[in-house]
Amino acid sequence: MSKANNVNRRDFIGQMSCAAVGSTSLLSTLTNFLLTNSAVAQNAPNFTDYRALICLFLPGGNDSFNMLVPRGSAYNEYSTVRQDLALPEASLLPITPINTASRPLGLHPGMTGMKSLFDDSKLSFIANVGSLVRPTTLADFNNNASIPYGIFSHSDQQEQWQSSIPDVRSGIGWAGKAADLLVSANQSSNVSMNISISGNNLFQVGNQVVPYTVNANGAVALKGYGEGGTFDSIRKTAIDNQLAQSYDNVLERTYSRMKRNSLDAYTQFKTATDTPIPIDTLGNTGLGNSLRQVAKVIAGRTSLGVKRQIFYVQWGGWDFHDNVVNNMSNMIPVVSNAMKSFYDLMTSMGVQNNVTLFSASEFGRSLTSNAQGSDHAWGGHQFVMGGAVNGKRIYGAYPDLYQGNSLDTGRGRIIPTTSVDQLAAELAIWLGVSKSDLPLVLPNISRFYDINSTANPLGFMMA
Repeated sequence: MSKANNVNRRDFIGQMSCAAVGSTSLLSTLTNFLLTNSAVAQNAPNFTDYRALICLFLPGGNDSFNMLVPRGSAYNEYSTVRQDLALPEASLLPITPINTASRPLGLHPGMTGMKSLFDDSKLSFIANVGSLVRPTTLADFNNNASIPYGIFSHSDQQEQWQSSIPDVRSGIGWAGKAADLLVSANQSSNVSMNISISGNNLFQVGNQVVPYTVNANGAVALKGYGEGGTFDSIRKTAIDNQLAQSYDNVLERTYSRMKRNSLDAYTQFKTATDTPIPIDTLGNTGLGNSLRQVAKVIAGRTSLGVKRQIFYVQWGGWDFHDNVVNNMSNMIPVVSNAMKSFYDLMTSMGVQNNVTLFSASEFGRSLTSNAQGSDHAWGGHQFVMGGAVNGKRIYGAYPDLYQGNSLDTGRGRIIPTTSVDQLAAELAIWLGVSKSDLPLVLPNISRFYDINSTANPLGFMMA
């Protein structure tokens, strides 16, 4: 920890009221901050490779039981419970997972690109994953024992997926806390390790690290700052002189530092993302354009001076309380084609083994129909893609789908059997977080995984 950082923190605390310093929330924040800094000091990473993690968040609640569907003898169970939501068995794209060959499965007919990735061992699915306080039974649910707050709520379960803390509210995300531990690997960069293409999000907010937010077209410049005109030059000189001043007031000093850092980050980011990328087939969809911007940042990684990065991409509109089948037939192919195109682009750039993308959505949806729609539920399926993925597999346990089974909380709202913690832990380890530091990122991880184990939490990532 630098001397300058100690002075700033002391100044900040000194100027706060005694009542505020004594508050529980501030004490908790400062304690977490100090613990994280201690871990960084003891385990400062010295990576020789580059790795990037991409979260593709599908807000609204993706009806993933129509994404990964039983075939064969289990299809009747699926079609019985889903009724008018069921996809015809003949339309499904058959897949043959390496580790669940006895349970035939198929993909939504619009997922041809993802089927190709799955068959080529570049993509796997995590079955029935969701936010859990601890391993949970139907009796626990009925007795309201250790159930996530705001169960079945969009905003609450989005927060839980992004923080991986479902029993208390948090303003910090698990990717933010992972970045707190790894950010020193990017010492020569003015740009945050965490980059969002989709606005503000909890997922990437740490105790120290905050996301650098851009859009699909790149970073947004400060208007009139160095754009070439006579008045722009004058304005730039005035701003630079203002920011070069010394300020006694902590708020003025902090504002000046943050604005200077922001301008420097923009310059470095723009230069880095001007690096050409190979011709791609991502197209002109919102999702494709966002992933293209991610690719440009990855292409500029050397110019940015980074070894580790976490990206956040959001593509919404999945809250289908009506017309599920038609709506998904329009949206699922966009995701599938984007995944295939993005993986192919990473391959052409030679970084397919260094980039991992995973999907997330706040919850799955009810198996039962509400007349051509499905409602908020709990467990659902996600996918993970990349050259470092142990592909062509189903991880976790694919649940029984008949109504009234041992995981059914009512109307086919299935209790997850794999936790967000396990999924997040596997990805954090791959990114470079040590197993001993996992509790700093995922406070509840010990309820689902022994950090002293030689095996990974789920096993879907290679070393």
